[in-house]
Amino acid sequence: MKKLALSDDILMKIEKPARYIGGEVNSVVKNKEDVDMRIAFCFPDVYEIGMSHLGIQILYDMFNRFDGVWCERVYSPWTDLDAIMRKENIPLFALESQDPIKDFDWLAITLQYEMCYTNVLQVLDLSGIPLLAKDRTDGDPIVIGGGPCTYNPEPIADFFDIFYIGEGETRYEELINLYRECRDSGLSRKDFLRKAAKVPGMYVPAFYDVTYKEDGTIECFQPNEEGIPARILKEIEMDVSHTYYPEKPLVPFMKISQDRVVLEIMRGCIRGCRFCQAGQLYRPVRERDVEVLKDYALKMLKNTGQEEISLSSLSSSDYSKLPELINFLIEDCSKNHINISLPSLRIDAFSLDVMSKVQDIKKTSLTFAPEAGSQRLRNVINKGLTEEDIIGGATLAFEGGWTRVKLYFMLGLPTETDEDIEGIAELSNKIAATFFDVVPKEKRVNGRVQIVTSTSFFVPKPFTPFQWAKQCTKEEFLEKAYKTKHAIMAKLNQKSIKYNWHEADTAVLEGVLARGDRKVGNVILNVYKKGAIFDSWSEYFDNQKWMDAFEECNVSMDFYTTRERSTEEIFPWDFIDCGVTKEFLKREWEKAQREEISQNCRKQCQGCGAARFGGGVCFS
Repeated sequence: MKKLALSDDILMKIEKPARYIGGEVNSVVKNKEDVDMRIAFCFPDVYEIGMSHLGIQILYDMFNRFDGVWCERVYSPWTDLDAIMRKENIPLFALESQDPIKDFDWLAITLQYEMCYTNVLQVLDLSGIPLLAKDRTDGDPIVIGGGPCTYNPEPIADFFDIFYIGEGETRYEELINLYRECRDSGLSRKDFLRKAAKVPGMYVPAFYDVTYKEDGTIECFQPNEEGIPARILKEIEMDVSHTYYPEKPLVPFMKISQDRVVLEIMRGCIRGCRFCQAGQLYRPVRERDVEVLKDYALKMLKNTGQEEISLSSLSSSDYSKLPELINFLIEDCSKNHINISLPSLRIDAFSLDVMSKVQDIKKTSLTFAPEAGSQRLRNVINKGLTEEDIIGGATLAFEGGWTRVKLYFMLGLPTETDEDIEGIAELSNKIAATFFDVVPKEKRVNGRVQIVTSTSFFVPKPFTPFQWAKQCTKEEFLEKAYKTKHAIMAKLNQKSIKYNWHEADTAVLEGVLARGDRKVGNVILNVYKKGAIFDSWSEYFDNQKWMDAFEECNVSMDFYTTRERSTEEIFPWDFIDCGVTKEFLKREWEKAQREEISQNCRKQCQGCGAARFGGGVCFS
C-alpha cells in the first residue's frame, strides 16, 4: 500500500480528506522504473470541480497511453489544507503516487476560467516552483498551460514556460519526445524552450517582446529571436471520432459537481452567438460518428457503474444524429435505470417525443437560454431565437410534464436599453402564463409552475465580435439587476418567478483578466501575495484586495473594461490565429450594431475562415 503524503492526524482535521488520497476507480498507477517522463496534470480549483472536467479525463487517458509516460493529477488544496501545508512546509503532491510535484518533469495546468489565476500561483507556490518562469532552473518542471484562457495568455504569461494553443490531442506526444531528446542530450531548459517555440501551436512567452504606445495600447508584439513564429495557429483535431477518448473514466470516492459519464458528441457550434467565445474558438463543427458514440457509452457505463450519462457539446440539438443516439441510449439506459442528461438543447429544436421518453426515466428541470429579453437585442447578439420559438418550446415542455424551468439572460450586452431589461420580466411572465394556459388545474403539481430567472453580467471576451465592446461598471450592472428585479415583481405571475443575479465585482474583474495584457500579471502576483485564492468562490473572493493591488501596481481597471476600442487597435491576443479572422469578427461587430443577424453555418457560410482546416461542417 502506498504511503500517503498527509498523516492520519492531518486527514482527520481537514474537510473531505478523500480529495487528497487518490486511489479512485480507473486511476492509473505505474511502476516508476518503467517510466522516464512524469506529468502532473492540474486543474487549479478544488477536487470536486476538477474531477468533473471532461478535458482532464481525455488528456489523462491520452498521456497514460504514451510509452514511458505516467500522468498523475493534482488539484488546488482547499483553504483548510492550504493553511496546514504552509505551516508545516508540506510540498504539494500528486494523487496517484503522492510524490511532490517539484519532482515531476512537467506541470500541465488547464486554464478554464480567468478567476482561477491566483490558484495557479497557489499550486506553483505550494509545489516549491518559482512563480516567475524567468526564475526557474533546469531542476524545475516545465510549466505548460492549456485550455480556453490560453487564447489570451498575456495576463499570466510571466508564470508559464509554454502555452499550448488549441486542442491537446495533436501535439503533446511530439512535444514530450522533444523534451526527452533535449534532456538526454544534456541541453538546457532554455534550449528546449527555444525548440518548443517552433512546434506548431506552442507559445513560449520568453521569446516575445511587447512595446506600448503612450496611451497604453500595444505598439508592437513580436519575437525577440530569429526563427520564432510571429503568429501561432491553434491546434485542432479534425477526426474527433478516432482520436483519444477514455473508455474507463475516473470514478471519485466522493460526490463531485458533475458525477456522471460524459459523452462528447461534437465540438464547435454552428450558431455564431456574438458574445460566445467557445463558439468561435472551436470552429469548425466536427461531429463524432454515432456508432462510435454508442460503443463509448456502453463501455463507459460498464466501466464506471455510473447512474447517469450526459451528452456534451455547445449545442446538442445541432448534432445531426441526435434522435438515433437518444433512442439507442433510452432503450439501453431504461433497462438499467440510468438517467440521461441533455444539456445545451435549443428551445426551437426541442422534441416533445424526446422529452417524453427521457422523463419516463427521470424528470428534471429544463434550462432555456434566451440570453436577452427583447427580439431587438437577440438580433444584436445573433441568438437566432424569436419569442414564438421560446413560447413554443415552453409549451412543449409543459405539455411534456415539466413544471420547473430555468431561464438564463445576460445584463449589460452592447446596445442594451431599459426596454430590453423590461423584456426579461415580460418574457418570464409570459412563460409562466403559458403554463397556466396549457396545463389543466387537475394536472398541476403543487398548483403552480416555478420559473427561475437568472441573469449574469456580460463580459466581453477575445476572439468574439464583442471583443471591441465596452463593459459596464459595477454600479451600472447593479442598477440593471435592480431594474430587472422590480420589473419581475410588477408582473401578474411574479409569485411563480424566482430571480437570481450574479456578483458584479467578479464580472468586472473577469473583464480585466479576459482582455488584459502583461501589465495585469503584476496585479495577479501582488494580490496573490496578499492572500487571494479561490476567487471564483464568493465566500473567499475579496474584492478589496484586488482594488488595492491594482492601485499599488498603478494599473487602471477601466482601461481594460469601460474604454472604447478602435477596430484598428492591436490586441494582446492578436498574435494568435484561432481560425476565425479578425475581418470576420469586425463584420459581425458592425452587423451587431445594425441589429442584423447572420445565418448559422449549415444554412449559409459566413466566411469566418475556419474552412481552411479542411473538414467539419464547412464541407458537409
